[in-house]
Amino acid sequence: MPLDPESVLPEALIEEIRSRAPGYDERNEFFQEDFDALVAAGYLKAFVPQAAGGLGAGLADAVRLQRRLAQAAPATALAVNMHLVWTGVAKVFSNRGDDTLAFVLEEAAAGEVFAFGVSEAGNDSVLFDSLTEAAPLPDGGYSFTGTKVFTSLAPAWTRMGTFGKDTTGPEPRLVWGFIRRDGPGWHHLDDWNTLGMRASQSRTTVLEGAAAPADRIVRRLPVGPNPDLLVFGIFSVFETLLAAVYTGVAERALVLAVDAAHRRRSHRTGGRAYSQDPDIRWQIAELGMAVDAIVPQLESVAADIDNLVDRGPAWFRHLSGLKHRATETAKSVVDGAMRVGGGGGYFRGSELERLYRDALAGLYHPSDPESAHATVATNLLGPIEE
Repeated sequence: MPLDPESVLPEALIEEIRSRAPGYDERNEFFQEDFDALVAAGYLKAFVPQAAGGLGAGLADAVRLQRRLAQAAPATALAVNMHLVWTGVAKVFSNRGDDTLAFVLEEAAAGEVFAFGVSEAGNDSVLFDSLTEAAPLPDGGYSFTGTKVFTSLAPAWTRMGTFGKDTTGPEPRLVWGFIRRDGPGWHHLDDWNTLGMRASQSRTTVLEGAAAPADRIVRRLPVGPNPDLLVFGIFSVFETLLAAVYTGVAERALVLAVDAAHRRRSHRTGGRAYSQDPDIRWQIAELGMAVDAIVPQLESVAADIDNLVDRGPAWFRHLSGLKHRATETAKSVVDGAMRVGGGGGYFRGSELERLYRDALAGLYHPSDPESAHATVATNLLGPIEE
């Protein structure tokens, strides 16, 4: 049975969250009240099995939840996304009979909050190389030294999944592990002052020998692309949930455009609503068709991940293409809604103005436009000849 998003995020809660979003954005402040409300609703236990006190969601369920949350507060949804990525990856592992990340779901059930400490400035290899040093420890654990950017949930996480490169052996290895907030060897920079998505507080994290014990080291992978389940799990859940957030942004912008067309009146036509203007109707139809195109693709991809469908090498093309299309659709639909809505949307404090800024963050999440196009081209045409 699919999970009903309204049963988890009832309209009253959605309106509370929506009402707080402008203030968080204006003050550049973490969404603490939203976070507390989502914890109380069991939202951070979405992927935790029902038997362990969770919602028992699949990825398709989480996509619908994140679309709904993003329509109220995109920055809140984006930040929560990073916790859902790690718990979603653990769900991908569990569905495929691998218990390596069982502790992630167990700790999430106990109230732990996971951050995604992966991105590095200048590292365009993303998951396939790292600028962070992973140094082996005598007990089999590793310490991590490097700088991670865009660490969402900075004020709230209690566990961070991260990775670095171990160069001490005959071949370098990418080491993935989990550190604890209450351990030494890390600190955040107070550097999150951005154009949009401000409430996510995705601050830079400096690792200075932060240690993950042996039982929290989950992979040692070769540098470069590889088909390991961890790579697929991260890529599939990260890209799909990102697409869900930005699809929610597009859906909300469409609602605001429709509302504006009904509300605005034309002096030239004797006070008729703009919803009767053929040009405005054309523009809104374009926005509606854009949203209608991305939603089925998003749902299809999420369902296939849940159902263990084997798309073979095309998976990475479909995932990077989905994320790229969703973020570009969000930008396009918000831009169109601004045009339909008139000059009022240009003023600070309007919801469309905030969505316009929030949508731009989609440019910077992996896969960026260049990477997405390269991935799709390689799958269709083969690699570039040396």
